[in-house]
Amino acid sequence: MGDSAELLIAVMKTLPSARVTVFGDYCLDAYWDIDDGASELSLETGLAVRRVKKQRYSLGGAGSVVANLTQMGVGCVRVVGLAGADMFGETLRSLLVSTGAETSGFLLDTAWETMVYAKPFFGAREDSRIDFGTFNHVTPSVLDRLLGELNTAIEQSDAVVLNQQVPGGVSSPALIKRINELIAAYPKVTFLADSRHYPGDYEGAALKLNMSEATRLLKEESTGTGSDERARDIALRVNQKTGKPFFLTRGERGLAVALDGQATLIPGLQVIEAADPVGAGDAVVAALAAGLAVGAPAFAAAALANAAAMITVKKVRTTGTASSSEILAAIPDLNYIFSPELADSPRHAHYLSGTEIEIVTKLPGDLVIRHCIFDHDGTLSTLREGWEQIMEPMMVRAILGKQYDVVGETEFERVRESVKQFIDRTTGIQTLVQMQGLADLVRKSGFVSSNEILDEHGYKHIFNVELLDRVKARVDKLNRGELKASDFQIKNAQLLMEELHGRGVKLYLASGTDEADVIAEAEAMGYAHFFEGRIFGAVGKVDVEAKKVVLENIIRENNLSGHEFATFGDGPVEMRETQRRGGLCIGVASDELRRFGLNLSKRRRLIRAGADIIIPDYSQLAALLTALQLGKSEGAMHTGEGLVTQ
Repeated sequence: MGDSAELLIAVMKTLPSARVTVFGDYCLDAYWDIDDGASELSLETGLAVRRVKKQRYSLGGAGSVVANLTQMGVGCVRVVGLAGADMFGETLRSLLVSTGAETSGFLLDTAWETMVYAKPFFGAREDSRIDFGTFNHVTPSVLDRLLGELNTAIEQSDAVVLNQQVPGGVSSPALIKRINELIAAYPKVTFLADSRHYPGDYEGAALKLNMSEATRLLKEESTGTGSDERARDIALRVNQKTGKPFFLTRGERGLAVALDGQATLIPGLQVIEAADPVGAGDAVVAALAAGLAVGAPAFAAAALANAAAMITVKKVRTTGTASSSEILAAIPDLNYIFSPELADSPRHAHYLSGTEIEIVTKLPGDLVIRHCIFDHDGTLSTLREGWEQIMEPMMVRAILGKQYDVVGETEFERVRESVKQFIDRTTGIQTLVQMQGLADLVRKSGFVSSNEILDEHGYKHIFNVELLDRVKARVDKLNRGELKASDFQIKNAQLLMEELHGRGVKLYLASGTDEADVIAEAEAMGYAHFFEGRIFGAVGKVDVEAKKVVLENIIRENNLSGHEFATFGDGPVEMRETQRRGGLCIGVASDELRRFGLNLSKRRRLIRAGADIIIPDYSQLAALLTALQLGKSEGAMHTGEGLVTQ
């Protein structure tokens, strides 16, 4: 575990001592699941009746920040805000009380309409949102009471969150001026403002903004998440403008933090599961406030916020929160997104002179590689080429069930696209885990009744039957002599293994495919002997990841450090696990159909997963071995099509 992980765990352990107040726009998030089957017509209007099958309510806006703070383990959370004396207001107050927060500063007013974001869902499709309470105005007497409650809460707080969600909420420009007086009166308390409409009005508070809000504050045109250089520049200028720490959220690209004229980028985190951004910003604010309340450095608070947001977005169709246990469990294995700009732009690639070998990160000058781990499918072998074309329709059919032949084209394409994205995100992990994800997709999509949904083993069996039929047909052609092993290998793969083995490098094969199948296929391909028994695959348990286990065992048994081992792979899993352990990551962006040449989709995901080098195949083997500082072999290497001199 790295120093950064240890720091985050240390921060989490101090949160029970933190005291945080949340002031601002308290909202209720309403989720209404609508029956999209045939419905009756209203006798009065003749219009179709929309029938709600299920309704769920959760804390939104400032309430979501409170929920996250209490879930994260902050010792004392105080609520200061306002709701209407209506049924939604009572529900909102009840939910706040259930968090364990101190709610004496939460007021109910008969002249106020509780703010509600109502979200109708027809199956997985969300319809237009219905908003309540957007035309409110705070009366002077209620305003004075709110400020009195806020003043009392500040006296007992280490940090205060100032949440401004809607123009008609409690934080009008006039009120913000009075809040600024309180900020000035309590210089030892940290104030953090999350303001959609008036960020420039807060004085003396740290700001958390997204790129659109930050550029608007600087009176510039918005540019989405922006490049890293742009993010640093924006963060530094807002920091200079406010004189306080500034936190710039960038979606999947993470955060930029600026303090005292220095900017730090916190990379985004990989999310394999389906994602829902609702509530992620609130989780970020809560984690920032919690970290700052206990005196954590700004960059550590931002890294904590990054982890909290990653957990929250995995919770779909709800205003998610990130609990202390979830954050602590995630910290040791955070999967960062590396070099997203380079990954998205091949024209910025830097190549080893005269080659197609892309150098993503500067290689150390003291490589001593004595161990090499290989992924199998797509890295060495193409026996399973086309597995995606089998998995995609199989998953679509599983999700739609009996609706497969009758569902509308728009819905069919939506499901198909979600499956394609899921396969892209999960390429490289063991098949059983992918099928576990499929079972979750089937459950959440709602097309299949719960008693007909299979578990991961059931779905894996369906997939394997179809895939192994294809693999068996290819192996049969090998056995009959109709095709050669080289017809199912990435260009020069066998030669690479020969060269590494001849140099005394220990080779390991690690795959997400079932172990017995990996061994059988390596033997059929004629290169199993290079691994000398070190072939590992899935063992039927979702909590045992072959690639992770192999890497851990290699490092422990051989007492490795630095770049003493390298991993070749065409999937993100092996890149992430190797990067985390300090090894050299060689991404094989292979075209499995041609068996040579570059696959741009693979290049993108390999770089994002942490690849140090990208190669399309092993055709430029001499240059690759030189780059890996593995020395020269005697004479020349035979490629089968001539000699490549060293």
